[in-house]
Amino acid sequence: MQCSVKPEVTMRIGYARVSTEEQCLALQEDALTRAGCDLIFSDHGISGTNFCRPGLDQALQHLGRGDTLVVWRLDRLGRSLTKLVDMIDLLGQRDIHFESLTESINTQSPSGTLIFHIIAALAQFERALISERTRAGLAAAKNRGVRVGRPRSLTEYQASQAIRLLSERSIAAVAKEFGVHPQTLRRLWAIHKRHTESAGEFNESSTSPCVKDE
Repeated sequence: MQCSVKPEVTMRIGYARVSTEEQCLALQEDALTRAGCDLIFSDHGISGTNFCRPGLDQALQHLGRGDTLVVWRLDRLGRSLTKLVDMIDLLGQRDIHFESLTESINTQSPSGTLIFHIIAALAQFERALISERTRAGLAAAKNRGVRVGRPRSLTEYQASQAIRLLSERSIAAVAKEFGVHPQTLRRLWAIHKRHTESAGEFNESSTSPCVKDE
């Protein structure tokens, strides 16, 4: 007697999105229903640049191994090409398929996989362009004498001078003079206060009335 193996039940999960409250989801939802989606999740009035969306989160949570995430058009999932590719790659790592109806992208078919690989190559090209522009911008700024990178910290001598000035001037004024963020001076003053208190030297006169933001 042969035992029949039941085929694994998989689901087609649809996702729809519109950017403004005035737009309607009906067109997308109808197309997803015709495409055989078992469940449809949606986000209404949320930009495609934001990948933290309640409807999308629900769709991703419902997807399991062998399931397919279906969208009406690729930009309904998101506007960033690089983030789209990263998300679809992550789905693939979970053995979840992806399908975009308008662009005929289906990661289960050879032609759909080819289209996705082309999109992935474009995303990689986009990353390279952004990186190149960033490097060029930093180099140009450096040539113009603009400081780039993390804000500088104070030397020991500068720190002692800054503490002295804080008893006479505002944090904003001292920060501007030394070219540091005001928060740097707040941390410096807190450390100075702790050290002098522990040494028994701190009193009301050493608490600067001028240690303020303005």
